[in-house]
Amino acid sequence: MKLGFVSDSLGGMTRDEMLDHAVRMGVSGVEVNTCGWSAASHFDLPAMVTDTSARKEFRKAFDERGLEIISLNANGNPVHPTQPEQGQGLRDTIRVAGEMGIKTVCTMSGLPAGSANDTLPNWVVSSWPPETQDILRYQWEDVLAPFWTEIADLCREHGVERIALELHGNQCVYNVPSLFKLREMVGPTVGANLDPSHLFWMGADPLIAAETLGEAIYHVHAKDTLLNAPKQATTSLLENGSLMDIPARSWSYITLGFGHGEEWWRQFCYRLKMGGYDGWLSIEHEDVLLNSLEGLEKSVELLQRVMPVAASDYKPQDI
Repeated sequence: MKLGFVSDSLGGMTRDEMLDHAVRMGVSGVEVNTCGWSAASHFDLPAMVTDTSARKEFRKAFDERGLEIISLNANGNPVHPTQPEQGQGLRDTIRVAGEMGIKTVCTMSGLPAGSANDTLPNWVVSSWPPETQDILRYQWEDVLAPFWTEIADLCREHGVERIALELHGNQCVYNVPSLFKLREMVGPTVGANLDPSHLFWMGADPLIAAETLGEAIYHVHAKDTLLNAPKQATTSLLENGSLMDIPARSWSYITLGFGHGEEWWRQFCYRLKMGGYDGWLSIEHEDVLLNSLEGLEKSVELLQRVMPVAASDYKPQDI
């Protein structure tokens, strides 16, 4: 496995400062945010679409430091009913990735409205009342299937081999079954970006998910979640309070090891290997209480202790 982090983890720094810290911390690459819900402070997507020299200069900054561009990340809602620029951002990111020889693009499945007449995304988390099934049929058959068929074709046209969808709340693809459902619709261009932090608060088990997804895992985000039991006891894990108020929430994103200890992360890495994954672990630091650089450093140190790096060479002796 290889270790890196998401560029927005150090979004308050310049690109070169961020990359210099990557070298100092001993990681191998950086996943670069391009658009969507990111200010993309390190990547000017419109310029990258049109300017060959801008793309070359960006890659040169990585090459000079011996770092890899792990992937480009267009983390938004590409099927938003009233914001077509989000879908266009994904298309542009795919085109730029193809021009730069980057084979993986991370994004989310998107969340459409509940019908053709709605203007806001609608996430169905219950099978009742009955109209929820009409919403799901519209979202999957009328919106997701044609959109992702188009995107899979665009990837093939531009040489992007993998779209890694983050299993994230408020998205149609948010768990293992929904990932497989979309994958069956559009083919193996689509796979999972497995981020355990989201599965924690949705009540799933990331260890079992890692094994179950198997070859469908195209990318891994390393992010931890604090489950705040006293708050959860009355609020449940359906939490819509401010992300900035960790004491008041039933769950929060925090620095690796502060929600689940080193032994859990050791098991997670091993379960990924058991499922056949030997790719990137990309740390996404979103802890609002810890300093971003300190939190990222602590996360890197933890994964450096537990992640397997060298290829297996064991075989039984001839007796």
